[in-house]
Amino acid sequence: MRIEYAREGGLAYIPALAAPVVTDTNALGPEEGRALEELVRKAAFFDLPPEVGNPRSGSADYHTYTVSIDDQGRSNTVRISDLADQTEVANLVRALQKLAANESSLPPKVVFSAMTTRGM
Repeated sequence: MRIEYAREGGLAYIPALAAPVVTDTNALGPEEGRALEELVRKAAFFDLPPEVGNPRSGSADYHTYTVSIDDQGRSNTVRISDLADQTEVANLVRALQKLAANESSLPPKVVFSAMTTRGM
């Protein structure tokens, strides 16, 4: 399962530092890969609409997460507001945030930032 995750917005957002993070669950340790795939399943990710969460008018400094997942011929891209109230989707975003921050036990070569020219 190939997963691409990017975060936008929030206080002091710097586009040049917001390169997407890409990982493949097959490259993770077996337990961590299965756990991430289970979060995708619990969030019913492939059934989600293109946008999840709807910030109220006047909301400021919230993040928006763009998650794209490809798995065995299925794919979906979803923009998720950090004000979304769906627990399983929020759990998936938190796990992806952890990967992006490289706070997990992954070897450095598994999680990498895709190089972009946007904002540079």
